[in-house]
Amino acid sequence: MIKNLFVGAALACFCVAVAAQTASGTSTPLKIEPAHAWADPTHAMLLDVARAGARIVAVGEHGIVLLSDDGGGSYRQAKQVPASSTLTAVYFVDADHGWAVGQWGVILATADGGETWTLQRSDTSIDQPLFSVYFKDAHHGWAVGLWSLLLETEDGGHTWKVAKLPPPPGASKADRNLFHIFADRSGTLFIAAEQGLVLRSRDGGATWEYRQMGNKGSLWTGTASADGGIFVGGLLGHLYRSRDGGDTWAAIDSASTGSITDLIAAGDRVQGVGLDGFVISGTSTADRFTARQRPDRAALTGFIAARSGREILLSKDGILKPE
Repeated sequence: MIKNLFVGAALACFCVAVAAQTASGTSTPLKIEPAHAWADPTHAMLLDVARAGARIVAVGEHGIVLLSDDGGGSYRQAKQVPASSTLTAVYFVDADHGWAVGQWGVILATADGGETWTLQRSDTSIDQPLFSVYFKDAHHGWAVGLWSLLLETEDGGHTWKVAKLPPPPGASKADRNLFHIFADRSGTLFIAAEQGLVLRSRDGGATWEYRQMGNKGSLWTGTASADGGIFVGGLLGHLYRSRDGGDTWAAIDSASTGSITDLIAAGDRVQGVGLDGFVISGTSTADRFTARQRPDRAALTGFIAARSGREILLSKDGILKPE
C-alpha cells in the first residue's frame, strides 16, 4: 500500500506534488521511469527556474523540464529526461552544466544546457525527496532535502556522499527538513530550514552550525545580494536579513502575508514570490519591501527575470501570463 505524506501542512501548497511517499507492504520495487512528452507542459505544476546562459530552464511535476530560448516567449520540453519524478529545484553553473533534484532522491545532470539529462542518483527504498541543489563550480556541489538529508559531491555528481549534520539546539538528532541551499559572495553556505532555522557553513560544508530566526515558521528560500546581505523567507511572509555574514538576523517587513517560496537578488535589488499571488520587491538595505498581489491569488512557486526585463512567474498551474 502506498501512503501519501505531505511535508507539513504549509508546504503542501508550495510543493503540491512533492509529497513524500513511503512504500510499505509491497514486494515490487519502484522503477524510475523516463519522463514523457506532454501536449501542453506549460500548464503543469512548475517549482523552480534557472538561467543557463541565455536559456531559461524550468522544472516541475512528472519530470517536466521546459526550455525557452526567446526570453520566455515560447517553451519546449527537454529531449531526454530519465525520470518522471517531481523535480523541485534546478541549478546551473554555466550555460551547459546543470543539475535538477526531486522526489525519490533523484539527481539529474545535464552538460548541454538542459537538452538531455542523465540520472546520477535515486533511492527508491524510501522517498526522501530533495528540495534544493547548489554548485559552487562544475565539480563541487550539495543537495538538501527531507529529514536533514545533505548530499555532497566533489566530482560533478558522478558520486554523492551523505554528510552528517549535528543535531539542532535542544534536539537529540538532526531531523529538520532542509528546503533551500545557497551561498553568499564569500562562499559561505546557508540552508533555509524548518522551524525558523538557518544552517551555516564557513568551511565549504565541512562543519555546520544553526542560527535561529526567533520564529518557528519554516523558511523555504534564501538568497544573497551583491553587497553582502543575506535573506531568508518563508511561512506567512516572514523575511529576515543578515548584514554580518549570518551572525545576527533581523526581521524585514515583506508587506505580504503569503508564504514566500522564492527569493532572487540582482545587484542591490531583492525580489520574491509567494502563495496567494504575492510578488515582493525591495533594496538590499530596505527595512520594508513593497508587495503587489495578483488578482488570481495564484500559488507562485518561482520567479526569474528574462534579460529583456520580462517577468516570468511559475505556479502550481504552470507558467503564468503577465497581468
